[in-house]
Amino acid sequence: MSARTRRQKASLAAQQSEDSDLSPSGKGNGTIKSPSKASRSASKEEESEENVFLFAPNLIGYSRVVLTIASLYYMPLHPRTCSILYSVSCLLDALDGYAARYFNQSTTFGAVLDMVTDRCTTACLLVFLSSAWPRWAIIFQSLIAIDMASHYMHMYATLSMGGASQSHKKVEASRSWILYQYYHSKTVLFICCALNELFFIGLYLLSFSSPTLSPSLLQPVEGTQPGSMQTGNPAHPAPTSLFASPWSAGALELARANKIDSFWPWVITGISAPVMALKQIINVVQMVNASRWLVEGDLANRKAAKKGRKH
Repeated sequence: MSARTRRQKASLAAQQSEDSDLSPSGKGNGTIKSPSKASRSASKEEESEENVFLFAPNLIGYSRVVLTIASLYYMPLHPRTCSILYSVSCLLDALDGYAARYFNQSTTFGAVLDMVTDRCTTACLLVFLSSAWPRWAIIFQSLIAIDMASHYMHMYATLSMGGASQSHKKVEASRSWILYQYYHSKTVLFICCALNELFFIGLYLLSFSSPTLSPSLLQPVEGTQPGSMQTGNPAHPAPTSLFASPWSAGALELARANKIDSFWPWVITGISAPVMALKQIINVVQMVNASRWLVEGDLANRKAAKKGRKH
């Protein structure tokens, strides 16, 4: 190999080494180096090592959704199965918070998933109670509206006024003493939420068992046939001919009759009723407090805008 060839090869190798040290644009003084393949790989692994959707508390949240859907499927005719599934879903609400703290996996997505699941679960049960007792439907509808409005306004006020990273459970005592006590103590929060749901579960069970609340559950004396609701009309025909479709409201009403004993549902409802009432008061306080907080922000923005126009 000639000296000229060796010099050409050495020059080419030096040029390639210099190019590799330049920035990706190919311009510069040779002191800026592009990231090595190993560092790029490590960076990608660091970015992809956490999948928030698969965090432990969020997995618990998904299981709550599945249990809630299953309880809704059994809700019309299977009170025991529905109550068990619904209760387990509600109890897991406490477990996901513990998992978030234990694994240090508290996320905004998890907080929103938890709240949305709670609100939708309770709303679905209240919808059933509205159909079971249509004369009292306006009360159950009002409870749904207060629950949804209260938590939505509180969450929105917290995120917009307190900051995107602030939890909706962080309430200062100076802003609302009752909300501070409600959210500050995990025991108080659990008892209020659990007994509130227990009250509605008790009402749900009573719709299957208490002729006092649901006169339609009364069965005719054996060997007799009920008279018509309208004077002068003959006795009602057989229920099978009245409700040919097993999915009609009347057929479901008859199928629901006298399924369980009403003693324990009355006990559950009676014990949990005061706490349920307290929970509704807290919902109203929360809605009023969130409204005032949002108005404070509106006034501050309007003052800032007026000052900006003057200058």
